[in-house]
Amino acid sequence: MEPALLNQRCGRRELLSIGGGLAAFGLAGSAVAAGPRASAHGGRSCILVYLLGGPSHLDTFDLKPAAPLEVRGPFAPISTSVPGLHICEHLPRLAGMAERFALVRSVTQANSNHTPMIYYTLTGRHTSQPELDNDVRPPQRADFPHLGSIVAQVMPQKGALPGFVAIPEVAIRSSLEGEFKRTRSPLRGGGAGFLSTACDPLAVNGDPGTTGAVPALEPPPDMSGDRFERRASLLSLLDGSASGRAVRHYNEVREQALLLTGARSRANRDAFTLDAEPAAVRERYGTHRFGKALLLARRLTEAGVPLVAVHFNEMTMCDGWDTHSKNFEGLQQELLPMLDQGLSALIDDLEQRDRLDQTLVTCFGEFGRTPKINANAGRDHWGPCSSTLLAGGGIAGGRVLGASDRIAAYPISDPVDPVDIHATIYHCLGIDPQTTIHDRSGQPWHVSTGKVLTTLL
Repeated sequence: MEPALLNQRCGRRELLSIGGGLAAFGLAGSAVAAGPRASAHGGRSCILVYLLGGPSHLDTFDLKPAAPLEVRGPFAPISTSVPGLHICEHLPRLAGMAERFALVRSVTQANSNHTPMIYYTLTGRHTSQPELDNDVRPPQRADFPHLGSIVAQVMPQKGALPGFVAIPEVAIRSSLEGEFKRTRSPLRGGGAGFLSTACDPLAVNGDPGTTGAVPALEPPPDMSGDRFERRASLLSLLDGSASGRAVRHYNEVREQALLLTGARSRANRDAFTLDAEPAAVRERYGTHRFGKALLLARRLTEAGVPLVAVHFNEMTMCDGWDTHSKNFEGLQQELLPMLDQGLSALIDDLEQRDRLDQTLVTCFGEFGRTPKINANAGRDHWGPCSSTLLAGGGIAGGRVLGASDRIAAYPISDPVDPVDIHATIYHCLGIDPQTTIHDRSGQPWHVSTGKVLTTLL
């Protein structure tokens, strides 16, 4: 019946009455909301490695071996490939390539609460009551957009691939019988906010790089390619009976969803798998979720996605990087080995593939951890000082910007606000931080209120 209908002039109501309608064709979820408008972005891209929970700067990139024991902890600093620069002994691979990345040791904000600082470090704007706001609320369409959503708005590219992919979406986790499981409600600051839903991230919440990691990209199991195309053709007949900006926008997003399913272009769907990667490459990144997420991020940016964010907090020993207890045990046995292996593999792989100059890699969390170790062998939230790593994309490696005091509590030189990191990211992508976007009421906003860290360029 479907082929014959293609040769008829059918009305909208008649088509909707056929065979249960066209609802079975719809592709629900983030794939439909992922697509940017068409334009070229010049090949530049960013991989944002976000250590959700707040990594301890004192136990990673800003150790204080001369501080009292209750501050310095058990980890020792080691030399790096840059003379005079030392980082944690449990990051040996990164230490061996320090000439390829820069460190900012003076990132500072007064707030030490997760919710407002996650929002601030991902959007560059404070919540309405940042001093009081520590509740977990779902994203709102009035929210300021995530860095990736802004990039998707300002740097949309041609083709079906989205402008912003999140591996996984920004979300909290709940503990159940010792196993940490991601909640279904994402956190504020992780989506497009007041921008178009086309700038929302395509979320890879499943096992990165595997078939089924993005269910919305999988055609229904009983839907053949030919039947899929026939249904798409049927649906296109409806376009002539409706008009308007919203309809045109919906049709553009729907077309991108069709291309992403692989029914028309297998290459688009293949960008989300790791099947074509040699075993040695996959082993270099690590077979854990973090390593696979970084390798998938490299594939996606290489395929043309302007920004991929790896929101890393899925661990077994700790609640991500929120190490209120077992800080040193969790870091030594799980968190730091994964970070060292995955991040060093990403930087090395990008350089070997001649992509590091075009791909900015940045690594930070919402804040640092307290200088003083608590009674549970952990460190608590600490907004006044943290560290950020940047590599590639025009960043000059082997440099350190800023310094903290003797216990890494506060910056003593070159204080850097998280929004300055944002401004630098935009600059490296070729986006002027003063670029204007508009909210739903038409009010203009600069994409960043920060200043570019020119000393790192």
